[in-house]
Amino acid sequence: MSDLTKRALSEALKEALRHKPLSKVTVTELTDACGVNRMTFYYHFKDIYDLVEWTCQDFAQKGLGGNRTASTWQQGLLGIFDAVRANASFVENVYHSVSREQLERYLHDVTYDLLIGVVDESARGLSATAEQRAFIADFYKYGFVGLVLAWIRDGMREDPERIVERLSTMVRGNFRKALVAFSEADGADAMTTDATARAETSACDDGANSPTAPRPSPSRE
Repeated sequence: MSDLTKRALSEALKEALRHKPLSKVTVTELTDACGVNRMTFYYHFKDIYDLVEWTCQDFAQKGLGGNRTASTWQQGLLGIFDAVRANASFVENVYHSVSREQLERYLHDVTYDLLIGVVDESARGLSATAEQRAFIADFYKYGFVGLVLAWIRDGMREDPERIVERLSTMVRGNFRKALVAFSEADGADAMTTDATARAETSACDDGANSPTAPRPSPSRE
């Protein structure tokens, strides 16, 4: 029942944003639309901005679905585009308000969830660390979200399938290449460290085993 109430308030917010800016929406307006009281609203949310945050998370996660693999990430990203377009009035209103940061944060979160699954899958058989895999996912996350935000800013006119197709062509194989590069760099660093350690050990051994130099004879003058 809790999720049903949250979703009802979320839908009321989306409907209100079809007709007015976020700054003009009130809690009373939303509770009246849902047939609940203000106490119910504040049981679930701190304020309207908290509801905005929950709504962003809800539709973004729905759009992504289970598409977090190397063979399905394109569908996952396309699902995010579709979810944004399906909630166009809400997204455009939030994008142009003080809550834009909340929208961006949840796009970052959901896109990272998409990409880290792909990166982890691509890392099989390699020695890339969790930190390195996270770095790669973060790098591409900012690029992906930048495309989505630019698309929103430009009125969502371009076909998302075309954007995703171009992006797929550009990044094809690059996750694996980056992981291989990290693994090879770590291997080279380890070899250098081992060689340095062996050289230092050898130098110490040579010093310890070298004969003592003869002392000069005392002067007879």
